[in-house]
Amino acid sequence: MKKGISKQADNDDIRSEYDFKSMTGGVRGKYYKAYRAGHTVKIHKADGTTLVQHFKLEDGAVMLEPDIREYFPDSEAVNKALRCLIPLLPKKPGAKEKHHV
Repeated sequence: MKKGISKQADNDDIRSEYDFKSMTGGVRGKYYKAYRAGHTVKIHKADGTTLVQHFKLEDGAVMLEPDIREYFPDSEAVNKALRCLIPLLPKKPGAKEKHHV
């Protein structure tokens, strides 16, 4: 272990100066719903103009936690994993069974 680094810092994936757990008043997910609804970004350029862009998550979009993203880095990986789980789920309520003749 390097000099001056605590064991806690080695185990954390975030620097101590960015650790908001110890700050009072911090609420995890405080802006989650607002972010999902959409947000606007204003970019003030050096020439004095402002570029405004509005971002909204598309229907069906999901946000993955960082630990999940390690295993499922893209849509293809997520879809492949979920398709493997579908046969394990109970039938959808109200779904009609297909009858093969």
